[in-house]
Amino acid sequence: MLSTNAIALLLAGAASASAFSLRMSSALIVQNKGGGHGELGFQLAKNLSSNPKIASITILQDAACNDAKEPFVSYASDIPDVKVVKADLTDEEMTAEKLQELLGQSYDYVWDNASKGAVGAGKAVVDCAKAWDSKLLTYVSSAGIYTPDDVFPMPETTPVKESAGQVQYEKYAMENGLPLVSFRPQYIYGPKSNKHDYIDWYFDRLVRKAPLPIPGDGTQKVSLTNSEDVASLLASVLNDEAAAKKQTFFNCGTSDLVTYDEVAKLCAEVAGISDVDIQHYDASLGKAKFPFRLTDFYVAPDMAMEKLGWKGPSHSLKDDLSWYYESYQARGGPSKEMAFAEDEALMVA
Repeated sequence: MLSTNAIALLLAGAASASAFSLRMSSALIVQNKGGGHGELGFQLAKNLSSNPKIASITILQDAACNDAKEPFVSYASDIPDVKVVKADLTDEEMTAEKLQELLGQSYDYVWDNASKGAVGAGKAVVDCAKAWDSKLLTYVSSAGIYTPDDVFPMPETTPVKESAGQVQYEKYAMENGLPLVSFRPQYIYGPKSNKHDYIDWYFDRLVRKAPLPIPGDGTQKVSLTNSEDVASLLASVLNDEAAAKKQTFFNCGTSDLVTYDEVAKLCAEVAGISDVDIQHYDASLGKAKFPFRLTDFYVAPDMAMEKLGWKGPSHSLKDDLSWYYESYQARGGPSKEMAFAEDEALMVA
């Protein structure tokens, strides 16, 4: 925890913004350098820009991001009124004092889409939110922390890996009295994503007329969610802040679930491929390059819809695959060199 003197220093550092924050609400989005969550800060900033509760938005951006790639290259053109501050969010020596000095103001609402634990910058974000007396600290965790039994979709009460960094972050925030709300997303795709592994796996094989080795019987369900829908889920805490704080934990994903085989058929349809060679194999042989879990492992947004009034997804995988396939082609997907030795080993076994 911060010392009394440290908290006093933080509050003094934020004093210049206190009069402003009494009248208007400011939002801070802590954004990682990319990957599966890489587009969320951008989409969340776009969403919050039209929310009447939010008057100003700052993105605290991991300096390790590639400014020449999406979504970072679109910050200036698509969200020009959003302030962007760069910092090394992997710095384990980062303190709340350093972070406050860098930001120069306090924030009423904080969304943390970068921290993987209660150390370094992650701890500093929590400590600053406490010193600012932020109304909400909304954390982007992961459904990957779940250790499920046989209940699907996995409810928010599913046991978690206690050693996971995200769980440690949540515990630290709650132990320090923060108004924490934690979302647990799964597989994310989007128009400005810089990670395409999940859906590309299907197209990589389909366009080369290669078999698709899918574990088990292919009826396992998966939650593939458009980043704009994830952003609207994260922003839905503003619909009912009291309910958000009371519930604390929310699964984060689309209600439009699909099976592994259905993803293959949807991708084939949009690519104009009629002959789809799905080969199911014994899941005990492992995953090879398959992008999802071997067994059922999915969540649903029922709690957010009930408690936060989230209206549900505005996107569906079926509709989105048209533009996704165009982007796959533009990225050179059909022409890149591919080898499927690991696939073949599964199908021969």
